[in-house]
Amino acid sequence: MSQIFYKRLLYVHLVQNPSLKSFSTTVATVCRGQPLSFTVQYLINSCGLSLETALSTSKQFQLDESKPDRYDSVLTLLKTHGFSKTHIAELIKKHPSVLLINADKILKPKMEFLLGFGFSDSAVSDLVISNPSIFDRSLKSRLKPSLDILMKHVQSKEEVLKAIKRSSWLITFNLSQTLQPNVELLIKEGVPISGISKLIVHQPRVLLQKTDRLVSTIETVKKLDIRPTITTFVYAIHVLSSMSELTWNRKIELFKGFGWSEEEVMLVFRRDPYCLACSEGKVKKVMEFLMGTMKLHPSVMISNPKVLKHGLETRIRPRYMVLKVLELEKLIEGIDGNKKFSRVFGLAEETFLVDYVLKYLGKVPNLMDLYCASVAANSVDTNGPKVRTALQKIQKLKMEFGL
Repeated sequence: MSQIFYKRLLYVHLVQNPSLKSFSTTVATVCRGQPLSFTVQYLINSCGLSLETALSTSKQFQLDESKPDRYDSVLTLLKTHGFSKTHIAELIKKHPSVLLINADKILKPKMEFLLGFGFSDSAVSDLVISNPSIFDRSLKSRLKPSLDILMKHVQSKEEVLKAIKRSSWLITFNLSQTLQPNVELLIKEGVPISGISKLIVHQPRVLLQKTDRLVSTIETVKKLDIRPTITTFVYAIHVLSSMSELTWNRKIELFKGFGWSEEEVMLVFRRDPYCLACSEGKVKKVMEFLMGTMKLHPSVMISNPKVLKHGLETRIRPRYMVLKVLELEKLIEGIDGNKKFSRVFGLAEETFLVDYVLKYLGKVPNLMDLYCASVAANSVDTNGPKVRTALQKIQKLKMEFGL
């Protein structure tokens, strides 16, 4: 390829990307007559990297011009196993040294191992892109032992696959020195395998903390009268492990600020630990609404702690608005201070629409529109993912009901 081509390529690219000032020195050098290196050309033409990414990568990484077949064999193997051009570009951008790995002796056995375990081609590509270091770890001393440990403590192969898809780093960690001792500790405390399995699949980092810290957390949970044999025990461990003692105490004080006793806070925690995993800002806003606007007594939240976890903007306020409209139309009894209406916030969307919207459309024709508008209006960002999801769900149900 001629130097004129390189100059034109660079010129067009820089016109389209005028902010690429960090590459001005490299561009100037090329334009003075020095062609792009083999590494840059290969990264662009064979791997699909952009010019700026290829130039940046080539500063710390070089390919041998005499070994293109070696690099091609890596790309061919990836394509054979379903890696798209986008997948390959993303992988090489993250981990260019994968091109230096022997395709037949190292990469292929690892790919076959993952496929043989149960991962699909698409799952393998997602897994490797999420954690490219999989290709760097020893199959014999790291990948296989990690999967063996997971299989030992997770209830099914399907759950192991789910765990690794959610947390791809699990397969590359030295689990025998991190996760295994903590699992043995929980077993010794009487935690059933079902609880341990839930932690590994959904919150594995809890089991990678230092064992002495986990011991301390376990003792705290036991002092709260949460038995190791119930599922709530591992949830409580997760929540306490996720925050500092300072944050924990601050959340307790937040509840006390609303007139709660510490025992009432602990009662809520024992029933649903994740209530205290909510941010202080969320808890404060929900409590202000439930206790201030709705005049609910703390006993309502204690008996139904899940209400504290619902979204204020996407669920509580919009549903409260519907209830207030029905109250004003004298279609339901007074709702403020009435504990039974706190259960409304926990209803599935379809159930709520059937019981509190569709049921009354004959007397309040615009009730559905009011509800949809309220979901959007009560959000600071009406394009936020939670609000968008809520509205999409409502619109889907409207279509199903023929509205």
